[in-house]
Amino acid sequence: MRNTLEDLYYGNIAPNAQDMAPNSELKRATDRVTRFENQLTERLDEAGQAVLAKLIESQHEIDDITALENFILGFRLGIRIMAECMDENDGDIRTGGG
Repeated sequence: MRNTLEDLYYGNIAPNAQDMAPNSELKRATDRVTRFENQLTERLDEAGQAVLAKLIESQHEIDDITALENFILGFRLGIRIMAECMDENDGDIRTGGG
């Protein structure tokens, strides 16, 4: 536990930084998006490319917000599960609780 807290303090933990496995489903999807983005960019004029760039930037913002919210929700769920596990009076019939 202490190592994790030290890593968090020193900034060595970055939950939002993930490596993609070369043959993963995520990598294949990312490659498809890149390919389609490039194809679309080639077909658009300068104004269209600017709109596409703003669309992609906005989607990245949405993805970042969603990732943060999901991280927080997951962390809170983990804490609730831990708290429930620590409750010795949770109605478990094997221990006579409840």
